[in-house]
Amino acid sequence: MTLAVRYTSARTLDTAPAAASEPGPGEVELAPAYVGICGTDLHIFHGDMDARVAAPAVLGHEMAGRIVRVGPGVEGWRPGDAVTVMPLRWDGTCPACRAGRQHVCQHLDFIGIDSPGAMQQRWTVPASTLIRLPATLPLDQAALVEPTAVAVHDVGRAAAKDGEKVVVVGGGPVGILIALVARAAGAEVRVVELNAHRRLLAEELGLSTWDPAATDITALVQQWTGEAGADVAFEVSGAAAGVDTAVDVLGVRGRLCLVAIHPRPREINLHRFFWRELTLVGARLYDRGDFERAVALVADGTVPAQRLITKIVPLTEAPAAFEALESGGDVMKILVDCTDDTQGAAV
Repeated sequence: MTLAVRYTSARTLDTAPAAASEPGPGEVELAPAYVGICGTDLHIFHGDMDARVAAPAVLGHEMAGRIVRVGPGVEGWRPGDAVTVMPLRWDGTCPACRAGRQHVCQHLDFIGIDSPGAMQQRWTVPASTLIRLPATLPLDQAALVEPTAVAVHDVGRAAAKDGEKVVVVGGGPVGILIALVARAAGAEVRVVELNAHRRLLAEELGLSTWDPAATDITALVQQWTGEAGADVAFEVSGAAAGVDTAVDVLGVRGRLCLVAIHPRPREINLHRFFWRELTLVGARLYDRGDFERAVALVADGTVPAQRLITKIVPLTEAPAAFEALESGGDVMKILVDCTDDTQGAAV
């Protein structure tokens, strides 16, 4: 018997025993080492996704760990291998899949939302979801590969490139990762963020930041770009004001990449889209190429994952960690330590 963090109802989590399942054909059993808590997990915690999440539900999809057992027919993997998981299971038959867009399968199983996630001491998943990690990459840092893959996908969807001017609205974990990935692509980046702690962290990582409460962001962008406007804006704040800022900073034929999940419809200045021939691009999840690129960026230090980890808590303290993240403040990324020394997990 192992332990798992479960969502049971709005604002209620528990830590309960969970039976480890034998890996079946094509499956592997993992010992998760570290699991990150993300914004989607907080949406679940708030009860906003009860129509989709069947309680009690084991949360977590940002993870790194090691293989414990492999099921029949699994080749190329063995116990002890360090891995992360691309937590997507698609049907392969829907129109999106047939068009080669499996990551937005119309019947997608997002593991950790639609089916049990990684915040447990043993986790059985399809071997097809595994992404190999370098042996030299610490597993706590590797837990940030999944959100880095989100950023890689976002920057790719926006087609941000060398020499372009990019504004990232929202300096939380994904916003910072987008800024780092865009900078690695050669873009000039500015991060717009209200929270002073997050601005300071971004600046310590060599990123330039602006405080929207203290200055006129649109005027700053006009000055920065010689009145041309930004080439790309990423809306990562999830706030109505963030949407307005992301639209207003764009120049002619600028691209707005929508990253944040907006749970309700937002007003948007469509006249500006008409007037400047703007493009709105949605960005959701990632594909295997995004994950492999993310592994490389974390492993070579382009994404300094360790700097983004605020703290690591034991699995039994995960419920309190959700409350700490909800309060905002000086918290960036919290990891849950799922290691289980009593069962000899090699983590």
